[in-house]
Amino acid sequence: MRHYEIVFIVHPDQSEQVPAMVERYRQMITSRGGRIHRLEDWGRRQLAYLIEKVHKAHYVLMNIECDNETLSELEHAFKFNDAVLRHLTVKMSGPVTTPSPMMKDEKSKSLATGGEETPRAPVAAEQTPATA
Repeated sequence: MRHYEIVFIVHPDQSEQVPAMVERYRQMITSRGGRIHRLEDWGRRQLAYLIEKVHKAHYVLMNIECDNETLSELEHAFKFNDAVLRHLTVKMSGPVTTPSPMMKDEKSKSLATGGEETPRAPVAAEQTPATA
């Protein structure tokens, strides 16, 4: 089985249906013996250019391991789902389980805005000398 990274964007009017769509795609992959290594819901984001007169869309990232039949069935489902505006599939050399740069940025932004209120920053500083 091969490893793939898939990003698809959904029309913003259909954002409520994203969890059901993800579950349908997850079922499609796992029922044929595939695995999902990473699944990230990036939420609504600004598009770089208009797609069907829409400025924003809902982004979802999946890193999966599946065979060619499953991948073609998944891409077929993307093409014939009117809510999916665009999708991109990239073949990877191996499984990717670490958070994407997009999620790392979100986490660092949330820590930067609330870093003084959360005890995480001092705990990390205390652990650094102990491990050194």
